[in-house]
Amino acid sequence: MLKQKIKLMTDSVSDISKDRAETLGIRMLYLPITVEGKALREELDFTKEEFYQMIDNAKEYPSTAQVTPFEILEAYEQTAAEGYTDLIYVTIGAGGSGTYANAAMAREQFYEEHPVSEDRLKIHLVDGRNYTATYGYAVTEAAKKLARGASVPELIDYLEDWTSHAGLYFVPMTLKYVKRSGRVSAAAAFAGELLGLKPFCRICNCKSSVIQKIRGEQNIIPKMVEVVKADMQPHSPYLVMQGADTEIAKEFGAALTKALGYPPACYWSIGAAICCNAGPHVFGFVIKRKEADTE
Repeated sequence: MLKQKIKLMTDSVSDISKDRAETLGIRMLYLPITVEGKALREELDFTKEEFYQMIDNAKEYPSTAQVTPFEILEAYEQTAAEGYTDLIYVTIGAGGSGTYANAAMAREQFYEEHPVSEDRLKIHLVDGRNYTATYGYAVTEAAKKLARGASVPELIDYLEDWTSHAGLYFVPMTLKYVKRSGRVSAAAAFAGELLGLKPFCRICNCKSSVIQKIRGEQNIIPKMVEVVKADMQPHSPYLVMQGADTEIAKEFGAALTKALGYPPACYWSIGAAICCNAGPHVFGFVIKRKEADTE
């Protein structure tokens, strides 16, 4: 019987930095981003900070694409060649991308082309159910658990529990990017700007909604703190999300630390996927919600 050797894999929509992934031993698949007609790869061809500038200056709005079955198949083959017995692949949420379906297709093709590998490499797919740190944080924590000797069932149980509860909440500080992405109508965005309203958005299981419209920037952080205290599982870790404006994220982190009695697990920088829909001037949080999303 082969000695168990486990590899974790995810994609760049998790917003795990290249350096952090390498340090933790996480295999990354990088989604293509089209900027001004050029196909680029996040983290490989540009940093998050460089993308914030790109999207501010872009004449054509950037767009993202999913990881192809061919790319995923290559990753499976590389993992097998390296002698791993188990691969746990946590994908961007299936409700927002075809990557999970492509991963399942590539797994089927891998075993068809390499039938002997079916007993040598077990490929476990986990639907990340969301974007950015909602599953990226869980992958980094799973990598730490793996380093401490966690088993495949323990890792999958942790990942599925976290991703089924995790929620992403954020406020775009300007509506021009939301308007350009088509998430809200131009008329609604224009009206919001005139009235001084900021949409307080939530994404759970790749379903987005505006939970509040906040009038006045001075009210944003207090309203967000209220929602954290109401929605979060007590004493669970939470993350502060930040874009180009890191100072407001630090201010928000300080307010949460005071309200909850302990600091955020980390500050997590948003990448291209969130930027393309909300813009770089955004901040928010990720929490483990009291209620699991069972849909």
